[in-house]
Amino acid sequence: MNPLLARLHPYPFERWRELTLGVQHRGKLSPISLGIGEPRHPTPPLIEQAITASLAGLSVYPLTIGEPRLREACAAWLGRRYGVRVDPATQLLPVTGSREALFALAQVVLDPTRDGATVVCPNPFYQIYEGAALLGGARTAFVNSDPARNFALDWSQLDAATWARTQLVYVCSPGNPTGAVLPLAQWRALFELSDRHGFVIASDECYSEIYFRDDEGAPLGGLQAAHALGRNDFRNLVMLTSLSKRSNVPGMRSGFAAGDAQLMKAFLQYRTYHGSAMSPVVQAASVAAWGDETHVQANRALYRDKFAQVTPLLQRVLDVQLPDAGFYLWAAVPGGDDVAFARALLAQYNVTVLPGSLLAREAHGVNPGRGRIRMALVAATAECLEAAQRIVHFTERL
Repeated sequence: MNPLLARLHPYPFERWRELTLGVQHRGKLSPISLGIGEPRHPTPPLIEQAITASLAGLSVYPLTIGEPRLREACAAWLGRRYGVRVDPATQLLPVTGSREALFALAQVVLDPTRDGATVVCPNPFYQIYEGAALLGGARTAFVNSDPARNFALDWSQLDAATWARTQLVYVCSPGNPTGAVLPLAQWRALFELSDRHGFVIASDECYSEIYFRDDEGAPLGGLQAAHALGRNDFRNLVMLTSLSKRSNVPGMRSGFAAGDAQLMKAFLQYRTYHGSAMSPVVQAASVAAWGDETHVQANRALYRDKFAQVTPLLQRVLDVQLPDAGFYLWAAVPGGDDVAFARALLAQYNVTVLPGSLLAREAHGVNPGRGRIRMALVAATAECLEAAQRIVHFTERL
């Protein structure tokens, strides 16, 4: 058995199930879950139609590199969305969802034979980052988000010795669970550190198309930041995104990675041996999805309306702000015990939220998720409002 498996922490949902064993709602309220960030808006008809029209593709083996028309569609989307030019032949690779790609990229980049190989993660974070690091034979270091600065990351939390050992940095912008978007100044500082120490940056951007403030524009992306700073070769940078949140197709498992051509060449080599090529049916549906913005705008409007109604309601009892982007609310709870709050809420009002401490690690003397809960507003507006009303009633009785 691979001894590195013993280094893995329990996944947050697994840990939450353990913490709620024996917790039962004994009233008559129907269950509402705000715990899992699974998009639940309708799948766009154009995607369903593309799938139906391409079923003949099931009779052939797909190529790992993907069909040219898909790579071209993804590159064209990057050009429209971020104003960057990416070569679809050498700087872009379709992947079966960003989760798989985020994990696999670490296996490409990491050299565990180098002493103290380190992967830097934001804190709190998407747990795949840590798992990829540990199974790649590396150690982890964390940069805590700062609630006093809109959950910004301060790279100076890590000393020079840690940066010298760093081989990979995961960035999540917009953040999960904070919703914070990395501004250009933080990108500049991170690029300077990368140039100095030679590490690779993996930019997880799967929430980039869910945002709330038109006047401030769409969230800045990693390739866009590099382009703005004259780094048009995207050296040591790979961005990863998917259709799951953007187009409400989490079951389709479709996304892409783009950036540094040398990294993408190595990534393709790795995925030729490990990883699944995307089904031709999924590729056809993905071409349709990346080429259309109407359904994305409609999806964004649903989230905007939902957050506009739910956030003020919860602000009556919780310390919570409208995020920059994404579909989570990241709220501080009274009393500071996020696990106790979430367990009692489930028992008394049959609403599931995720304790923030399960999404973070103790670092620099603090767990930045402790005392917070993550609420995924993915259900219909009426259901989210009902959950919010129950949370208000529960909190008022504390």
